[in-house]
Amino acid sequence: MSLNSHLALLSTPENIEVLSNIVRGIEKEGLRVDPRGYLATTPHPKTLGSALTHPSITTDYSEALLEFITAPSSSIQQVLNELDEIHRFAYRQMGEELLWISSMPCQLHADSQVPIGQYGTSNIGRMKQVYRMGLGHRYGRAMQTIAGIHYNFSVPDDLWRLLQTNSQSTQSLQDFKSEGYFGLIRNFRRYSWLLLYLLGAAPAVCKSFVANRQHRLVPVGSDTHSLYRPHATSLRMGDLGYQSEAQGSLVISYNSLQQYLTTLHSALEKPYAAYDKIGLKDKHGNYRQLNTHLLQIENEFYSAIRPKRTTAAGETPLQALERRGVEYIEVRCIDVNPLIPCGIDAETIRFLDTFLLFCLLSHSPQTNAQEYARIPENLSRTVYEGRDPDLRLLRDGGECALRDWGSDLLNKMQPVAEKLDMAHRNKGSDNSYLHALAKMQTAIKDQRTTPSAILLAEMQQNNETYFAMSMRKAWEQRRDFLARDLDPATEIKYLALAEQSQDRQADMENNENLSFDEFLANYWQSSHSN
Repeated sequence: MSLNSHLALLSTPENIEVLSNIVRGIEKEGLRVDPRGYLATTPHPKTLGSALTHPSITTDYSEALLEFITAPSSSIQQVLNELDEIHRFAYRQMGEELLWISSMPCQLHADSQVPIGQYGTSNIGRMKQVYRMGLGHRYGRAMQTIAGIHYNFSVPDDLWRLLQTNSQSTQSLQDFKSEGYFGLIRNFRRYSWLLLYLLGAAPAVCKSFVANRQHRLVPVGSDTHSLYRPHATSLRMGDLGYQSEAQGSLVISYNSLQQYLTTLHSALEKPYAAYDKIGLKDKHGNYRQLNTHLLQIENEFYSAIRPKRTTAAGETPLQALERRGVEYIEVRCIDVNPLIPCGIDAETIRFLDTFLLFCLLSHSPQTNAQEYARIPENLSRTVYEGRDPDLRLLRDGGECALRDWGSDLLNKMQPVAEKLDMAHRNKGSDNSYLHALAKMQTAIKDQRTTPSAILLAEMQQNNETYFAMSMRKAWEQRRDFLARDLDPATEIKYLALAEQSQDRQADMENNENLSFDEFLANYWQSSHSN
């Protein structure tokens, strides 16, 4: 079905209402750093609770990489209020430490000094730690200091039922949803370069991040402390991030849920000689990684977007998808925006909603081999040269200007934004979606209004290094979060959550009845069963 036919379906007042029930959630990462701007080597603050079991505050990869998780909600403001609330609580538990405000990390010492996440002595906690140790051996520990924002998105079943009726599909509702979400994912992959251009906020890095590594960055003028590409957008999403020669060989199919599961299962079982050389265990019998396969577990496959299903106890993400289909999608290519206190704002969320709904409602042909090759090339060009006015991307067997293609896509999103505004009008939206889209339409024409360009302009105007600019903003945001009082009931709530999470971790550790070797053997056996 075409975008226009789907939009026509949403023209009646009773149908348009379903768009007000889109659900989103945010997972926002941020490094803890000491007052000098070096990576914190202190343990996860105890008053923040257990990183293993806390529902809202955990760590991702490094012990210093905090992750704040909001509950899913159909209210954008509620999601942002909760994210702000977690920031204010966390700052009150962190002593003199700060939250780094950029996706690319602060000043780093030797790779070996990046602390790996600690999750206690339970088997699942040990598994999480060994997995991170494996990542360190495979990609280097510095990779585990890169931060991002994951945006979780789902549309209500009422919308899926409308689309299913309109298409006269005889599938079950869940199968229809899974197929629809994979259509969204394919379109997202085709057009995700646009998000890197519009929302990318990582055009520069500290030179400590690329110490002893090959790269194509250059000094920022006479500032040899900072490295960049003059037209870069999101260096995190290029070969400085979680890209690798090993994963570069992977072709994961998004043409259907079954093809996705089959190709990802194959990667999980594929031996890889370089990882075999690392070894499963050291000479003392301690694990160095979970296995020597191309991927230790499915989460190691880095993708800008993932199909997701909430897992049950003892269930792997792939098992959950196979048994119950796609529940929501997770967008993983959004940079933390240093220009915004929580790293993301309502305007960005409204544009993401518009972009994702456009991807879902538009025709989404299956991806062929030629398109699989074009997608990473377009992303790489946008990462390093996205703001170059003359940049051209691969499209339909030829090339076209990024600006022309981007303008065309944003114009096609206009009626989607209009529908979203109509759906939210009784909630006081007042053309907020159209305003968000208009800002992006300005940015596609004028690269100076993109976050990456604004950050570089600030560095130049203030004669600051990337590090100095980030530190200045980190202190500003710290003062802002601490200056705003936290409601006593809210503080009590988070302190209680912290205590409860520690109790849950202790219960898990006290009730183990398997050795770690036995636990892993059971896990691998279970992961191969439906």
